[in-house]
Amino acid sequence: MAQFGFENDIHNVLKLDMPIANAPMARWQRKASTSTSKPPGALSPGNRSVSTSKTPSKTPGKNGKTQSTPSKVGGDRYIPTRNNKQMDVASFLLSKENDSTEANSSMQNQKAWSMTLNGYDVEEAKILHLSGKPLNAPEGYQNNLKVLYSQVPTPASVKKSRYISTVPERILDAPDIRNDFYLHLMDWGSRNILAVALSNTVYLWDSATGQIVLLMRMEPDDYVSSVSWSKDGTFLAIGTSDCKVQLWDVEHQKRLRSMASHTARVGSLSWNDHILSSGARSGHIHHHDVRVAEHHICTLSGHSQEVCGLKWSPDGRFLASGGNDNMVFVWPGVQEGSVNMQNPVHSFSEHQGAVKALAWCPWQTNILASGGGTSDRHIRIWNVSSGVCMSSLDTRSQISSLLFVPNYKELVSSHGFAHENISIWKYPSLTKVAELEGHDGRVLNMALSPDGSTVASVAADETVRMWNCFEKDPVKKTTKPTSSIVHQPIR
Repeated sequence: MAQFGFENDIHNVLKLDMPIANAPMARWQRKASTSTSKPPGALSPGNRSVSTSKTPSKTPGKNGKTQSTPSKVGGDRYIPTRNNKQMDVASFLLSKENDSTEANSSMQNQKAWSMTLNGYDVEEAKILHLSGKPLNAPEGYQNNLKVLYSQVPTPASVKKSRYISTVPERILDAPDIRNDFYLHLMDWGSRNILAVALSNTVYLWDSATGQIVLLMRMEPDDYVSSVSWSKDGTFLAIGTSDCKVQLWDVEHQKRLRSMASHTARVGSLSWNDHILSSGARSGHIHHHDVRVAEHHICTLSGHSQEVCGLKWSPDGRFLASGGNDNMVFVWPGVQEGSVNMQNPVHSFSEHQGAVKALAWCPWQTNILASGGGTSDRHIRIWNVSSGVCMSSLDTRSQISSLLFVPNYKELVSSHGFAHENISIWKYPSLTKVAELEGHDGRVLNMALSPDGSTVASVAADETVRMWNCFEKDPVKKTTKPTSSIVHQPIR
């Protein structure tokens, strides 16, 4: 109430039609009071009448001189005197009234602009609105700037981390492994069974149960030069030093047949459904139809030295072969009554060393990777559709095996002299992801588990090591799993 009383007093002060308390008397009031105090007709000294209607035209000034007073209309109007405090209060009230009017007009204009540009009032759609959740945009409204100003993290801004263990998950002893760069002494079947050739014997290791079985044994003077699983993991093909290819039923541990057609040891094998291809030291590649008695159906003559690499493409359209003559050939698939299958589709001579490492890309069936020996040391990526070398990388070490890992779309290479390790490369940039070190001798072969999570490597140090580096959902480990290493002899 005191505030309202103060404002009323201020308004009363500013009004000009009301008397002001404690103010000096006006001039006309003083004249009226003077005239009423004298009787009518009284004379002033000197018997001169005093007129009240006019003021003297001359006023005495300093030094006894007179000054003329300007005659103007309204000269007797009273103008009140105001102090600085009253002027400040009046200015504040006037500006407050003007500001409130301008503020209301500005708010109305801003609201109209917001409705025109955004379709809704911005003041009512703030995130920190006290009335509740923010208002949703009108139906059908699209903001073209939401990509620039979105607070949702994009895949590029999310930090992705992956732990790659540099310690093998398991170590198996492989005594009497043959230290020969040109042989293929290990393969992992689709039924999760690992086959390893140790001198003149073949052992099977079941990854699920850990059980080890001796499958076959040769004469002491002979040795196993290659092993390869069929696509369904039921049959195991075994190449021997006595120029034969044996076919074994693993479930019943029984040899089904022995196919003789080569004139030298069989160092490489590869399956394409019912067609088994074998490469020998003579440089010849034989196609075997394992369903019929006359198994030998075709001979491919292209290499001048030992065939040390042989791989069928996943779709069965092409067969890639690498030899000790530094050549890579791409052969067409086997077709009934076709004569052109004996002529290569492509022949690549860029390598300067023996080509044992061959791998087809499972998600790009026309991509072939090849690796050279000590004199070459290069990984080369080929497009077999166009016959062009897409990329090349110098690994500075002998390449004994290559694998494409579909879980991370990476390429894995095993090396002999001089690094004797395993390298993981990002495909197709071929940037190094990690190095796996642990073998004390050159790595001879690699094999990938059926689920694509584990790589097995066998080396001249007579050990087989399991590297679990490619799980689809890897779990970070703070410490090295040294306690989980299990040393287990294969035989």
